[in-house]
Amino acid sequence: METINFGETAVGELVRQSPGRSRVFERLGVDYCCGGKITLNRACHKKNIDVEQVCKELAECDDSLDRDHGVVDADAMTLTELANHIESTHHAYLREELPRLEWMTEKVARVHGDREPRLHDLRHAFVAFCAEVEPHTMKEDKILFPIIRQLEASDGPQEFHCGSVANPIRQMELEHDHAGEQLELMHKSTDGYTPPEWACNTYRAMLSSLAELEQDMHQHIHKENNVLFPKAIELEAHHP
Repeated sequence: METINFGETAVGELVRQSPGRSRVFERLGVDYCCGGKITLNRACHKKNIDVEQVCKELAECDDSLDRDHGVVDADAMTLTELANHIESTHHAYLREELPRLEWMTEKVARVHGDREPRLHDLRHAFVAFCAEVEPHTMKEDKILFPIIRQLEASDGPQEFHCGSVANPIRQMELEHDHAGEQLELMHKSTDGYTPPEWACNTYRAMLSSLAELEQDMHQHIHKENNVLFPKAIELEAHHP
């Protein structure tokens, strides 16, 4: 892709084409998952960053062999493979990590909330995040992903209890937006997960884990919003 075309391409599409580009966006704080449908030009304008510099960094990322290490090429997978990957990687991660962070956010807010009141904001955002994400992943595992697998495995039009596959997808994307809002609140209430000098080890470990949660969710939502979901809708629309 010519550098001049980066700016007019949707951010999520740029990451779909080359997953390693997500590293550039993570570092710059550019939303490529929930906000992945806007162009790079618009995304950079919203963040008040130089789009030409970002285009240069993306081109350098494409030239780097590092992009091939540790990043899954979701676009190269079948829909079934991608759904299985999301379940076994991102959903499994949430099942293991959220109970641990539940304990940590509660403890740190209780112990240090008087000194840093924003820890209570962090705690409220985390509780809201869990309330959104936990039933969300269950609905994907039990309802949406089986529909997508059935759609891919079939050789003709399918009838689903929800009508079109686009209906549950629309709801899942809305819930992604809600979860993204809580992630943003957690990020802001901790100055980007930066510990104060006086922070204890539990406080620091909590922030480190929340930063990992944010990055995993960005990859998770990107794979669904920008790859799995549009491909499933397209497959249904063109099913023989």
